[in-house]
Amino acid sequence: MAEALLHAVSKIGSTLAEEATKAVIAKLSEKVKNLKELPEKVEEIGNELKAMSNVVKQFSTPSLTNELVKDWIGEVRELAHRVEDVMDKYSYYALKLEEENTMQKFFSKAYYVTVFSEIANEIIQIERKIENAVKRRDRWLLQLPQLISNPLAVIERKQPQGCFQEVVQDDLVGIEENRRQVTQWLSSNKHGSTVITVSGMGGLGKTTLVTSVYEREKINFTACAWVVVSQNYDMVELLRKMLRKIGCPEQSNLMDLDAHDLKVKLKERLSNGKFLLVLDDVWNREAYTQITDAFQNLEASSIIITTRQEHVATLAQTRHQLKLKPLEQNDAFNLFCKKAFYNRMECKCPQDLEKLANNIVDRCRGLPLAIVSIGGMLSSLPATEYAWNEVYKQLRGELANNDHVRAILNMSYHDTPGHLRNCFLYCGLFPEDHELSRESLVRLWVAEGFAVLKEQSTAEEVADRYLRELIQRNMLEVVENDELGRVSTCKMHDLVRDLALSIAKEEKFGSANEFSSMSNMDENVRRLSACGWKDKTAVKVKFPRLRTLVALGIVTSSSQLLSPILSESHYLTVIELQDSEITEVPASIGNLFNLRYIGLRRTRVKSLPESIGNLSNLLTLDIKQTKIVKLPKGIVRVKKLRHLIADRYEDEKQSEFRYFIGMQAPKQLSNLEELQTLETVEASKDLAEQLAKLTQLRSVWIDKICSADCANLFATLSKMPLLSSLLLSASDENEELCLQALKPESEKLHRLIIRGCWADKTLDCPIFLDHGRNLKYLAISWCQLQADPLQLLSPYVPNLTHLSLNRVSSTSTLVLSEGCFPQLKTLILKRMPDVNELKIGDGALPQIERLYVVTLPNLNKVPQGIESLRSLKKLWLLNLHQDFKTQWSMKGMQQKMQYVPELNV
Repeated sequence: MAEALLHAVSKIGSTLAEEATKAVIAKLSEKVKNLKELPEKVEEIGNELKAMSNVVKQFSTPSLTNELVKDWIGEVRELAHRVEDVMDKYSYYALKLEEENTMQKFFSKAYYVTVFSEIANEIIQIERKIENAVKRRDRWLLQLPQLISNPLAVIERKQPQGCFQEVVQDDLVGIEENRRQVTQWLSSNKHGSTVITVSGMGGLGKTTLVTSVYEREKINFTACAWVVVSQNYDMVELLRKMLRKIGCPEQSNLMDLDAHDLKVKLKERLSNGKFLLVLDDVWNREAYTQITDAFQNLEASSIIITTRQEHVATLAQTRHQLKLKPLEQNDAFNLFCKKAFYNRMECKCPQDLEKLANNIVDRCRGLPLAIVSIGGMLSSLPATEYAWNEVYKQLRGELANNDHVRAILNMSYHDTPGHLRNCFLYCGLFPEDHELSRESLVRLWVAEGFAVLKEQSTAEEVADRYLRELIQRNMLEVVENDELGRVSTCKMHDLVRDLALSIAKEEKFGSANEFSSMSNMDENVRRLSACGWKDKTAVKVKFPRLRTLVALGIVTSSSQLLSPILSESHYLTVIELQDSEITEVPASIGNLFNLRYIGLRRTRVKSLPESIGNLSNLLTLDIKQTKIVKLPKGIVRVKKLRHLIADRYEDEKQSEFRYFIGMQAPKQLSNLEELQTLETVEASKDLAEQLAKLTQLRSVWIDKICSADCANLFATLSKMPLLSSLLLSASDENEELCLQALKPESEKLHRLIIRGCWADKTLDCPIFLDHGRNLKYLAISWCQLQADPLQLLSPYVPNLTHLSLNRVSSTSTLVLSEGCFPQLKTLILKRMPDVNELKIGDGALPQIERLYVVTLPNLNKVPQGIESLRSLKKLWLLNLHQDFKTQWSMKGMQQKMQYVPELNV
């Protein structure tokens, strides 16, 4: 690039000579001369900052508490940010200049001279600041005795391959007595409302305890709801959540109801039975008192509140208040061993480490979160006395100056490798209790540059590994896994989030702020989280260095937050506005040359400006479930685009088949050669030809397929070497899809979704005969198989972990025979009116965890053999024949299925 730029800069001078006066050339010639050195200057300054970053990494953990060190590191980070900005700006304009073959106008080239001159001047300023920073380090910092290399850095991390830890329910230790007490209070409630509070400091396991009780006892209640409240809550939204949780049949109308109407509806729903409500993480009494009238005069309701605040705990009578205490030494040690030695027989501590292990556990003061955190960190170190003693020495130094929990969590953070720290801090930008999607996190980290291409792994695959590492270190918690056993969603404990935000502010990484405090923010903030922003007044603060805006759930539909930021924050890399009520995207977004990620999922945006085509660095465009009907023509100019997620959903009641809607594929789609994700496009005559040129595609979702398209389109899809996820949806419920041409060459294809009729009713087609063993996820809708689909599918897809059948015609009796679907974890049977009986044989579904039988109106018998499914965690039997509940009660199934944590009948 350097040689190309020198040539281009020289070309400016020669062309100007032809098109301008000698007086103009005289003014510009000196600038052009200086600009010839610009490429080397940019490369040089980048190398200097890399060297300074390496110096920062050499500081040991104790030295990071020294104020001189912290100030100097802050100075270096600000310099790194300025260098990052100037290099991005230089790269963009250098490439833009290189791509222009001819000079169209004199002033356009003069403009480039001006831009590069500004960059050169800024580099001169940065160089001076770097020199000052180096002098300051040499004069003051290198004299400090504690600035030594971190001894832990040289210890080899021997992480077990494919064995990542998770915080799981099986790790519960020392809660039996508390669980018995809360259970007794619940069972003693006969009439009226009972309020139970569980209180204690963060990290004591309040939520874990109540979760255990809730999962065991909710089968004894006719309706249950678990609602996370947190510090920033909305009363109306809390009431809506409760109604959704208890299965309000009119959920689509809840958005139109105010607080009073929602309470009335809640009373109506709960008037004829027992109700269990958990309000998790309550920070003030009003969160309960504002809604308590919804539960007055109910026959029997129990409300459990978890809180860190003692004044909130007094909402319950004294005899129903449980204040958690730290774990006893024995329980604390057992929990520690489960984490630190999870890969050893019986999680047993080696004898030579017992003394050190007990000393470390003592420092944790019985706090489960601290114990799990330090145990997870130590699990990745060699089980040697030297390695553990180094940790213990540092831990003791941290505890001398900080509160115990923060000290433990600080240790975990500072032990985290550099490549994971940014990823960890980034998660703190999302709201409390927000469930983080693996796919979204991976794409965001790639857009931010935290994960880059390594050897044979794509940047996305590298980011996926980083996520697993953070979970293994207990810095993130798994919420749900997908069909491959990968993390599907995860979240950050609020105490850990507090730490992340504190460090992020200290290290000038980013800030999470409410709008009320924006006016006091540093205008050089790098990453800004403004989730739940409601104020309709314009933002007056300018953020010229802003790289990331995370603003989920913006309540106002105006562009008064977005427009000022888009016009002033020229270096923006990420805009994530998921679940916001914004209705338009300003055309000025096209000026953001550095933009790599646009997230508009579930917003009210109706169209995108044509200027989107100017975003040459854009990697991800997520407009899923928006109101956007058509993509701008210029989208095909965004040649770096990797993920185009653009499907739409409409109310299923309006059209039973067509509630899933794809976008019209842009012309010249094949220009997007780096595309990995394409969800969802409508089939067209030339789609197969366009897709044939996109060899990097991994996920392809296609809608409105006609029979005439099948042969050509499916043949093209079959040749995709990296295909892993495929959705095929017919143009309507009567359109037949011929699967004979679908012969996937990619063994990575594990997810298949088919919506529509099949021309072949016997599964005698290559996708099942030849490829079926590779499938892990299969969802079939509107298929006219006639036979028992479970018996038909079982031999062909033995490795499925997820199977969904929706509106599939079948025989009246479905049979799950012995040995069928040996790896299946989730089975969904939905809207199958032909079915009146379900039989489950001994040995069927040995690993099943979730079974959903929903809207089978003729199923009037309890599934035969259902009590044999001992691995079940969730069982939903909803909207079945009117006689079903009678049969269920008569056979005493409620008691037989007590082992199922989530039971909904």
